[in-house]
Amino acid sequence: MKICMDYQPAVAQCAGIGRYTRVLASELAKLLDPEDELRLFYCDFKRAGKRHSVDGAEYVTFRAMPGAVMQKMWHHLRFPPFNWSAGGADIYHFTNFTDRPITRGKSVVSIHDMSFVRYPQFAEKRNLKYLRAGLKRTARNADAIITISEFSKAEIEELLPEARGKVFVTYLGIGEDFKPATEVETEAARRELGLSHPFIMALGTVEPRKNLEFLVDVFEQVAEDGVDLVIAGAPGWKSRPILERFENTRFPNQLHYLRFVPDGKLATLYSAASLFVMPSFYEGFGFTPLEAMACGTPVLTSSGGSIPEVVGGAARVLEGFDLREWVEEVRAILGDPGRRAEMSRTGREHAAGFRWENTARETLEIYRKVLGSRKDGTGL
Repeated sequence: MKICMDYQPAVAQCAGIGRYTRVLASELAKLLDPEDELRLFYCDFKRAGKRHSVDGAEYVTFRAMPGAVMQKMWHHLRFPPFNWSAGGADIYHFTNFTDRPITRGKSVVSIHDMSFVRYPQFAEKRNLKYLRAGLKRTARNADAIITISEFSKAEIEELLPEARGKVFVTYLGIGEDFKPATEVETEAARRELGLSHPFIMALGTVEPRKNLEFLVDVFEQVAEDGVDLVIAGAPGWKSRPILERFENTRFPNQLHYLRFVPDGKLATLYSAASLFVMPSFYEGFGFTPLEAMACGTPVLTSSGGSIPEVVGGAARVLEGFDLREWVEEVRAILGDPGRRAEMSRTGREHAAGFRWENTARETLEIYRKVLGSRKDGTGL
């Protein structure tokens, strides 16, 4: 089996779909048989792309014209065929919502969620227009669609009837490096950030869908109890008002905004937090609550999108955004060491079930279903 993956997100993005593409490719390469091939295609006109090494994969770099130009041609003209540049394959996997034109082979597309349809006010207009135009065509043309939760599958099949019957769920994984840090490591992280109080933590792109302004409102109610807030994440769409809310908090010495946390330090930061809080309006999956759980940190989250499905009974999930209820829950968890210890235990056990190896194995099985045969060559 010859697999070609559109590796552009892995080169262009550190987190989100970039991480999904990068780790999936790495785990797939470990599972392939010697006769199988994995090709990773990306555009790098400026020769500035930073790719991660995937052992066993072949890289194909396109430099004849800017990637943005190719993107527009694929989207608007449906030309040139993707396989002309990427080479022949049995399976072409497009990991970032929309497909590319191909003249042969099978097309598998990852549609991660439908947040831009449910909450169009949270999306950038140009991106919203692009997705709306491309998704119906993608749903019609794709041989299979991969998504990341049963919730997202139901959303896709409701909003894109053309996709019904060919949507498959592969849960995402948690890296092996997400585990409780030592007390020495967490104390060092506190000193580095100047954190003398217990702190609650949030992680994610700073954008309206994450509802971080509400989180600041919650924080300001508990700050006088001697609680800090750490928010980590790069600015995203419509982030300026949110960043201004961070800057204008009544407790500037207790709100710590980190635009970027290196992967090697993230598990330590999770472990140092007394509570991880995610008040998102909508999530197609929700990496961060599971990562926090894997590090032994209790989790308080909203019920937006797939979150209840993903966190199960291992997190405290609140319906709606009543400020008083959220403040009371934060105080109740922070004030009860026994409850935090129990949430830490159940969270670690729950998160242990999410592994990238499983994601890759299930993805590979979808490829085989699309090609109409199992590894042993028998029909499905």
